[in-house]
Amino acid sequence: MQSPLIDWADPPRELVGFIGQFLAAGAIGFRYFALRGQRPHGDRAFYDDAARRAAVIGLIGILMSVLLTAAQLPSLAARRHTTISSFVSTDTSTTLQVVFLILALVGFVLAVARAGPGWPLAAVSVIAGSLRAAFIGKWASLVNPVHVLAAGLWIGTLFVLVTAGLSALLRHEPTRDRRGAIAADMVNGFSPLALTMGGIVVLFGLITAWRHLHILSNLWSTPYGYTLIGKLCFVAAVFTLGAWNWRRQRPTLGSEGAAASIRRSATAELTIAVIVLLITSVLVSLPAPRPPGAQKVSPGGSPVAGSGAVAGAR
Repeated sequence: MQSPLIDWADPPRELVGFIGQFLAAGAIGFRYFALRGQRPHGDRAFYDDAARRAAVIGLIGILMSVLLTAAQLPSLAARRHTTISSFVSTDTSTTLQVVFLILALVGFVLAVARAGPGWPLAAVSVIAGSLRAAFIGKWASLVNPVHVLAAGLWIGTLFVLVTAGLSALLRHEPTRDRRGAIAADMVNGFSPLALTMGGIVVLFGLITAWRHLHILSNLWSTPYGYTLIGKLCFVAAVFTLGAWNWRRQRPTLGSEGAAASIRRSATAELTIAVIVLLITSVLVSLPAPRPPGAQKVSPGGSPVAGSGAVAGAR
């Protein structure tokens, strides 16, 4: 009996992992880019409150990552025929993952409490935890993590900008007369990050896709390829809306009406980005196409075509 193409318990786990990473990275991006501008004395309270709201979002993201990791450790340890504590202490990548998750958790808790070292600790831990393969010399394993981290710093920061920044700003009465200027300040701080991370997402996404497709024809002849095409269509829509916000909406900022307008278009961009995450959660759960020439041997000894067991690309 042929095994199913996909275990449908995997996509929800992948989705939780993505959301956790995006919320944590987005909080960091918002704090260090969207809130990087001038803070007139009268507006400082809003900026401080916005940073605290972002810290709460980042904390939620890290808690999701912690719970997901804790849920996965028993099965990972079982595959090694060892205990969880032994697995965590002997597998360097897992050790680093756990350490950085704990440090990020502490950092966001401190940031919520508005303690000085909170944000730097959270930022270093989130970024270092995502790129932990570099600490053990597994440079080839950095492609997916860089892709996901860049996407989180782009889309995750946009989410925090809309929720902790623009939406809160449009309800904040003490800054009514300066809502347009503050919105422009936050969006202009976010734009360079979005442009840079968008480029990295494209570059590392292409590298990842090619490493899993092996040959171009697999793009339109395999389930992995079909799903990737669907993802790319929605990714193109996200980039299109992002370009619209940057070229048309951002230059008009300065009034409360313009701030409300860019919030609406940014919300549309985020809605499509959620669809991208849903499709990606399925994509990474699918077996990638086998490299050319790779064949699966049947029980009778004759080679037959088969699907690979390599996890799909993020």
